[in-house]
Amino acid sequence: MAKLVAVTACPTGIAHTVMAAEALRRTAVLMGHAIAVETQGSNGVQTPLSAADIAAADAVILATDIAVDEARFAGKPILRSSTAAAIRDTKSVIGNALGHAPGAQPETAAPQPAPKPTPTVVRSPGLLVAITACPTGIAHTFMAAEALKQAAQAKGYRIKVETQGSVGAKNALTEEEIAEAEAVIIGADTHVATDRFAGKRLLKTSVGEALKQPARVIDEALALPAPAATGSAAAPAYADAVSGAKARPKEAQSGPYKHLLTGVSFMLPFVVAGGLLIALSFVFGIEAFKEPGTLPAALMQIGGEAAFGLMVPVLAGYIAYSIADRPGLAPGFIGGMLAAKIGAGFLGGIVAGFLAGYIARWLRDTIRLPQNLEGLKPVLIIPLLGTLAVGLLMVYVIGTPVAAIMNGLTAFLQSMTGANAVALGALLGAMMALDMGGPVNKAAYTFAVGLLASNTYTPMAAVMAAGMTPPLGLALATMVVPSRFTMQEREAGKAAGVLGLAFITEGAIPFAAKDPLRVIPAAMAGSAVAGALSMWFGCGLRAPHGGVFVLAIPNAVAPLGPYVLAIVAGTIVTTLGLMILKRRVEADPAAAPTLGSAAPPPTSPAPSGAGRWAGREHHSR
Repeated sequence: MAKLVAVTACPTGIAHTVMAAEALRRTAVLMGHAIAVETQGSNGVQTPLSAADIAAADAVILATDIAVDEARFAGKPILRSSTAAAIRDTKSVIGNALGHAPGAQPETAAPQPAPKPTPTVVRSPGLLVAITACPTGIAHTFMAAEALKQAAQAKGYRIKVETQGSVGAKNALTEEEIAEAEAVIIGADTHVATDRFAGKRLLKTSVGEALKQPARVIDEALALPAPAATGSAAAPAYADAVSGAKARPKEAQSGPYKHLLTGVSFMLPFVVAGGLLIALSFVFGIEAFKEPGTLPAALMQIGGEAAFGLMVPVLAGYIAYSIADRPGLAPGFIGGMLAAKIGAGFLGGIVAGFLAGYIARWLRDTIRLPQNLEGLKPVLIIPLLGTLAVGLLMVYVIGTPVAAIMNGLTAFLQSMTGANAVALGALLGAMMALDMGGPVNKAAYTFAVGLLASNTYTPMAAVMAAGMTPPLGLALATMVVPSRFTMQEREAGKAAGVLGLAFITEGAIPFAAKDPLRVIPAAMAGSAVAGALSMWFGCGLRAPHGGVFVLAIPNAVAPLGPYVLAIVAGTIVTTLGLMILKRRVEADPAAAPTLGSAAPPPTSPAPSGAGRWAGREHHSR
């Protein structure tokens, strides 16, 4: 049985770090070997390797995406790999490490001590990732991509190149490929977002340089120093958990749901700005904007006519953009503008966006032109034919029926009073707390935001109140009944309270993920009460976000007092539900794993550090 030590590290969070560590532990046990793994993530160093661990090791595995200190492994065979490889091909990683371990070789003469111990480095075939982009067309984009591929192949590297031309992004890079990559090359003459490449060697150059000097560009990228980890050891794991919870639904989004939310996300700034400017115009009086040449009239013109006038076109345009990339923008925006003029509202904008997107994508994939004429497709052929098709469908076929549906829905909602209004508020509230940032939550939110363009403000107020109460109720519960929560949960409750005040429902997700059968019902009850009371009081909200901070803007919420009462009532109901459903924490709170992070593997109290090894003798599952 061989003994191994390993270090896993990823600059973007703890998920890949912990997954790689667990994969190495499990596979080593199955292969009959012992292994001790140190993880270096945004929550600091976990299960650090001791000097005894390293001295007893036959080989070292560095499954890292950032530079780590190798001085302590002097004299030991080192296999360098990535976290992605350690997760996907764990057995090969361990096998390669053991293949260079002295204990794995047939015994001959006693080895002579080296005068100066140096690590033995075994390198797997490297992967490079690149993006090429040119604003004037597609020729340089694809020529630069091909040049980089040939140069990388000549140097013995694998390479994946994402092209961002005027016909949209092709051959998109995946998260796993980026994690495995040794370096990133951006050969572009336009802006390319680089957030997803955090912690990687990153070289920015022009598309012309990547085309003319691809070998030199690759050499320069590989010569860059590996970035050190930027995550602070003291960074709260709760923040990682919330960020991960917000990111996971986005990663899982696909198809129409993803396209709709893309449009909504681009539309929101217009709704926020327009709604708040309209509210400010009411500070001078509800009818003050009717006086020409006054400040209230200007505010109403900016917010009500300009910002709200762009709301539906932007929604439709970016739904189409999500489906067909840039070729879908023009048909989408024009279709959305027609929907707004016809009176089809946000429902018409959604229909126009999907029509424009799928028609533009079909045209892009169907029309074949000679290579030297391909640049005409995104700037002439697709906008012309796509806009013509969408426009005719909206004017003669779809627009009028959708407008009738929208008008009927608006009239129905504005006439709702009493029990019907309460039932709608309770339904929207429960939807907001059911999956906290997931599809059901987003469906309720999108429904309320879309109604703002029709001057229907009560559902928006109910939705925001209901979205604030889950994290606020959890924060209050950690203070009122601390015995139901671990020490880490009580600390996380403070942050959840701040997120709740800002209308970030995802602040409750780490609690719900840990104890869903108790937390989610309590949160749904509180949110349903908040939504129902908001509708009962007839509260209206003109801005789709902001939490308590938007309450300070005059007339953004009306009436203000009852609305605050609805939020407080929902928070109290959530807290009472948690008091009833949550059980007292029996274990030592200090020993509980940090919320949102993975607990270290169990260890045994064997002497001399041997108990830290995950193997058949010391660690069983």
